[in-house]
Amino acid sequence: MYDSSFVSWLQYRADMRNCKGRLQQGSRSFYAASLLLPSVYRVPIIALYAYCRVADDRIDCEGADRKALAALQRELDDLYAGRFRETAVDRAFADLVTTYRIPQAIPAALLDGFAWDISERRYDTMSDLYGYAARVAGTVGTMMAMIMGVRDPAMLSRACDLGVAMQLTNIVRDVGEDARAGRLYLPQQLLQQRGIDPDEWLAHPAFSKDLAEVLKVVLASAERLYRRADWGLSKLPAGCRPAMFAARHIYAEIGREVERRGYDSVTQRAIVSGRRKCQLLGQAISRSIVSPDRDESPPLAEDRFLIDALSQPK
Repeated sequence: MYDSSFVSWLQYRADMRNCKGRLQQGSRSFYAASLLLPSVYRVPIIALYAYCRVADDRIDCEGADRKALAALQRELDDLYAGRFRETAVDRAFADLVTTYRIPQAIPAALLDGFAWDISERRYDTMSDLYGYAARVAGTVGTMMAMIMGVRDPAMLSRACDLGVAMQLTNIVRDVGEDARAGRLYLPQQLLQQRGIDPDEWLAHPAFSKDLAEVLKVVLASAERLYRRADWGLSKLPAGCRPAMFAARHIYAEIGREVERRGYDSVTQRAIVSGRRKCQLLGQAISRSIVSPDRDESPPLAEDRFLIDALSQPK
């Protein structure tokens, strides 16, 4: 990791440039929102994103096999034992988890989500899908909140809500793209209730009114979680609120764009224009000064384990 020497400072600067480049290339929406963050929060959050991006890319590039996943799991064990690899992303992530006291169980759950992808797991119910989203996105929301100084379980549960909502939005947006790659995340029970056979549809993905009804249900669940997250966002440090409200509303806008396109995410991909993102960034500042009523909803049962991890030893 980094110490107070000049050489270490130069290494730190170089590592952060590397991590920032990965964010710029990998997520334009989140990069736009991150520009509103004070640097004290933006820098470690960029390092967090870089770690998640590299891990995801390694799974994809190395054939999505269990050897790649096993390597990531070993490296995470080593990183928490102080034996991290000498790469820009690993150095930055090792510094992050030490500084912000992030339990290993949380990034380990992210890797569990990748394992579910590798096994091509299907999801029967919305609860099953929540469990997946908690691992691949609720974990990220939890770690971001911890970087911002959050340790209160009620606020962390709202951070999980936001991560899960964003993942549900991504799933709806990418239905066609995922299907053409042989992946299906939509709850099978919802599909079957609309007369859609999951295997037949995956073999020949096509848009239909029945599929639109399924996507409506998933987006409605996402919207409910976005609203639950608003109270938690309003209690973040003041300097963090505009960026996080921007991220929340930019992602929610993807769902609205899907709706405007008649819920057809098979033949087209919903995109929020740069102009619209700029409008949402501006609106986020005013939204960040309004404090909604406290949300007393309990955590989703499927992501409670992330909150519980904070009370366990590393």
